[in-house]
Amino acid sequence: MEQYKETIDVRQGEGFDKSALKDYLKENLNGVPSDTLEVRQFPTGVSNLTYLIQCGEWEAVMRRPPAGPLPPKAHDMKRESEFLKRLYPAYQLVPKPYIYCDDESVIGVPFYIMERKKGVVVADTFPPGYTVTDELCKRISNVAVDALASLHQVDYKKVDLSSFGHPEGFLKRQVHSWIKRYERTKTDDVPYVDQLASWFVNNIPESPDATVIHNDYKLNNMLLSKDLSNIEAVLDWEIATIADPLFDLAGALGYWLEEGDPDVLKESLPTVTVMPGFIKRRDFLHRYSLKTGRDIPPLQFYLAFTYFKLAVVLQQIYYRWKKGQTNDERFSTFHIRVKHLMAHAFEVSQKDTI
Repeated sequence: MEQYKETIDVRQGEGFDKSALKDYLKENLNGVPSDTLEVRQFPTGVSNLTYLIQCGEWEAVMRRPPAGPLPPKAHDMKRESEFLKRLYPAYQLVPKPYIYCDDESVIGVPFYIMERKKGVVVADTFPPGYTVTDELCKRISNVAVDALASLHQVDYKKVDLSSFGHPEGFLKRQVHSWIKRYERTKTDDVPYVDQLASWFVNNIPESPDATVIHNDYKLNNMLLSKDLSNIEAVLDWEIATIADPLFDLAGALGYWLEEGDPDVLKESLPTVTVMPGFIKRRDFLHRYSLKTGRDIPPLQFYLAFTYFKLAVVLQQIYYRWKKGQTNDERFSTFHIRVKHLMAHAFEVSQKDTI
């Protein structure tokens, strides 16, 4: 089997002073050898930046925010690392954090260092060398559902995470916050935004009991085992909180596209789940319900808001690109995806079922 390559050379504009990082690690973290510090970048993700750092046989992962002005309260490295520290004993699919640094003189931004979890990322295609079967796709589907169900069954009070969320009024705050985020980063006229904003404000459902939620649960935020049959790690916990589990469930379903979904949606959110063998969204819901013992109400509001939120995320990134705050050409066409996702969010809001 061809070797799967997790990392790439550090992208232009996203490097940092390696010697300064090496000096900091030697002084503050036990077990770091004197070998030369080598740095590679993990290519997936469009928000925080993640790097593989190695000194001889020692290795770890560094997380840091992107360059340029950032949305308020976003990219909080201290919160993310502390959240993982408390969650880890109850949910060991998270990487164990080692150390957090708020001294911006080291690499220019706050960052934290965590355990390196090894595995394979599956995003819009399977890595080279794998024989893709219906059985494999179903297995990946099932472990993805089960890991989400297990997360939602963690007793957040027992692991001292109560202070990391404010469940009361969560959905209302989300609705108003994401509408404002779009308004702050608006660049083009996008159809349906005003209608959606009004509909969300007037149709907020009552939330069930709160749980730990990942808040960005999708396949390419996981590391799968080498044979792709199990999950080794769930990554990217920057917006995890204590809140409505249906919000998280709908977020996962938003990324879980099917073969029969509109082409513009598949182009905006490319994923392997459109391939034969992956379970459908209704089967995802059924398995989740069985694993958690929860009855699942209609998710029309949640799923429409998921697509709206994804559109706003892409709009924020496109805004940064258009303002010259990032040179990553992946972001240059995100405005097209924004329009497609807004249109799909509006379509979902008009349906009775998902």
